[in-house]
Amino acid sequence: MIEVTAASLSFKNDQSVNLVLKDVSFRVEPDSCCAIIGPSGCGKTSLLFLLAGLRRPDSGKITITGSPRSATILQNYGLFPWKTVTQNISLGLVLKKVDSEIVKKRTAELLREMGLSGFGDYYPVQLSGGMQQRVALARALAVEPEILFMDEPLSSLDALSRERLQNLILTIQQSKKITIVLVTHSIEEAVFLGHKIIVLSKSPGQILQIVNNPEAGSREHRQQDIFFQRCKALRHLLKEEYGGQET
Repeated sequence: MIEVTAASLSFKNDQSVNLVLKDVSFRVEPDSCCAIIGPSGCGKTSLLFLLAGLRRPDSGKITITGSPRSATILQNYGLFPWKTVTQNISLGLVLKKVDSEIVKKRTAELLREMGLSGFGDYYPVQLSGGMQQRVALARALAVEPEILFMDEPLSSLDALSRERLQNLILTIQQSKKITIVLVTHSIEEAVFLGHKIIVLSKSPGQILQIVNNPEAGSREHRQQDIFFQRCKALRHLLKEEYGGQET
């Protein structure tokens, strides 16, 4: 389990101190997906970085039960342009000095699983955005993480590619029993994937509302009345917080 207790974060420079997050507290249950939403500037990515251990809070604490393996996928996918698809996917295993035969086998399995068979020798620039995202997912999954942190991974994709990859993320979460924390601007994406939805207020980011969304977890959820009702409620909540502006 991930537990955040009264976590605050600020960025400092010579002239000022900018409070980014203030007294944020919530829990993420194991083998679930938690979505974090709110417009730009409210501290979503900063909160994800705290959870992933890439930053430390100024006050409060973040506790992750046990010592789980984790992986992080950033907005720009973080692929190395000079490495092939196969080399990008296997990078974490190579750095861990895993036996070469195991690396080869696991990479081949992930190429098949991600629908990338035949593209192992391609470079990122030769792939579509959706395919690059699948390479980033495969690289993260190669190290067999128990927690996956994702920072707006689908934001640059067209609607159809985005929906297909949402389905893929759902399948991965369920089949591999991975805990996922996902930052997104999309209310629909948050409601489709997130068993729990953390709604941040305008800066400095505080918990505006925590929405339990137990219906998430099936592809049919998009067609259910509760899906549209919850999207509508979240959209109204965010418009109220942001002075009627679209999120």
